[in-house]
Amino acid sequence: MVTIGDVAKAAGVSRSTASYALTGKRTISAPVRQRVLDAVLDLGYTPNAGARALATSQTMVIGLLARFLDDEFAPAMLQYVLGVTHGARELGYDTMLVSEEDGVHALQRLSSSRMVDGFVLLNVAEHDDRLPVLSNAPQPGAMVGLPAETDGFDVFDLDFVASGRLMVDTLHELGHRELLLVSQPEDVVARGGAYVWRLANAARERAGELGVTLHHYFGSSSQPGIGTDLHDYLDAHPTATGLLLNNEAAAAALPSVMSKRGLEAPRDISVVGRYSNDFARTFSLPFSAIDSAADELGRRAVRQLVARIQGGPDAAIPHVVDLITPTIVDRGSTAPPR
Repeated sequence: MVTIGDVAKAAGVSRSTASYALTGKRTISAPVRQRVLDAVLDLGYTPNAGARALATSQTMVIGLLARFLDDEFAPAMLQYVLGVTHGARELGYDTMLVSEEDGVHALQRLSSSRMVDGFVLLNVAEHDDRLPVLSNAPQPGAMVGLPAETDGFDVFDLDFVASGRLMVDTLHELGHRELLLVSQPEDVVARGGAYVWRLANAARERAGELGVTLHHYFGSSSQPGIGTDLHDYLDAHPTATGLLLNNEAAAAALPSVMSKRGLEAPRDISVVGRYSNDFARTFSLPFSAIDSAADELGRRAVRQLVARIQGGPDAAIPHVVDLITPTIVDRGSTAPPR
């Protein structure tokens, strides 16, 4: 393993000079610093994380707090995790994924130990019990998910109210007048998953404005339950001509359900979902959908967080609430009803 001593020897300088050239703690002439950097590249030297933390008070690690819950579809959550990790890596940061259910304890432990330079929170609830801890932590934080109170936080999310309205508008313009909406399980709403009711309420309100009948259900988050649910909903409303999905498990199960029923989209029913493009590719989904922008949300949260980390506690960086405007990726699953 290459050490700072090896770098110093290759550059023809003392160990302390090589260290100062890398940390910037003392002024080193440009030619000497360049020799040290050339030696680092030639030897493939990587500074020890612990030593770097002592020298710079930074670990170059971001703490990612995510909870993989039974009532949510894990592959969908992974899209957000990847967005954060990829964004962090591009900015020179590693990511420490912490998935323990007690998010308050995890946040307190990481913050007090100074193991990370900042935090990104996923699974943000409407009244999230982690937010008071984050507010008092010495490290900055950002979140993917919109809580009830946003003052003093950097928040990034899809605009779920606009998403619900867009879903209804899209099918109404094609002539549909009876729709089904399948949301996440009610457990998600009960623990504070406000994105579920934000989309559902907006869709219901818009349907009422347009004179569209909207049947709303909370579907399961896994097979075989969600498959059974979809069959039941379609049986209960045989005259519905449009299906709206705010449930990734339902979207993944729908091709099999439609095949068993002899249905095709959009010939027999039009479908609009809400999930990321990567998710659609992973499950080969042929349905038009609002892009949940999981990757982009993660990257935006990381960029804002790194700006705060590098600016220091005294940087006058305003907090942001950034809601991405929804857009539908057309995969040919919508058409006027027969």
